[in-house]
Amino acid sequence: MITRFEELDWQSTPIGDLTLRRRTEPAVGQEIYEVKLGDEYLMSSLFTVAEEELADLGLAAVAGDGLSVLVGGLGLGYTAVAVLQDARVTSLTVIDRLGAVIGWHERNLLPVSAELVDDARTTLVEDDFFAVMRSAPVEGRGGYSAILLDVDHSPRHQLDPTHADLYDAAGLRALDRHLAAEGIFALWSDDPPDDDFMIELNAVFDDAVAHVVDFENAVTGGMSSNTVYVARSRGTGSASLDSTPAHADKDA
Repeated sequence: MITRFEELDWQSTPIGDLTLRRRTEPAVGQEIYEVKLGDEYLMSSLFTVAEEELADLGLAAVAGDGLSVLVGGLGLGYTAVAVLQDARVTSLTVIDRLGAVIGWHERNLLPVSAELVDDARTTLVEDDFFAVMRSAPVEGRGGYSAILLDVDHSPRHQLDPTHADLYDAAGLRALDRHLAAEGIFALWSDDPPDDDFMIELNAVFDDAVAHVVDFENAVTGGMSSNTVYVARSRGTGSASLDSTPAHADKDA
């Protein structure tokens, strides 16, 4: 079978050349969408189970209604759209460092774009999620019911070395300040459960669990797996790290 290939967008970004492309995948006989950063594959619409489970597992751990959710990393949009399928969600903020990615959805280039951007609950923000988490919550914002993060490959393998400080106890405490009492932090990882990261997670949060998400891999003919970490805020994060400087403007 001849593979049909179309480059939908290419842009130079501060972290490398970003490409969105659409092609036919012979293994499944359907169109798929892929994102590359330089020569590295970041994501594919062929594998979305774990991205959706990030939302489902994270929100399943949240009690109550009127949920305010923050997603770090927009990508192809599958986590964000899975959040919107929970009727308890009243607001969804998605932060992505790359304006190009937000532009893809605003131009309806991806299969879930319309569902995402046409929902009145959705706000897309171009900013550095990691810098936002380091900063003190802005008055009138924060207090999220859940923060869901899917940017790096794993706590050990980051797209940008400046992200590394989020994955230790101090960085997690900074993130915790942005959660409501007993709010949920959930994280996608491409690696198996990491015992060292679980130690850091348990130092800050309660009820930390590493869920292994298995899914069929049509390309290899076997099974693949990702990890989704889910942990509950102790409600003490806002009292910590008060000396953290305010977040600079996003274009700084």
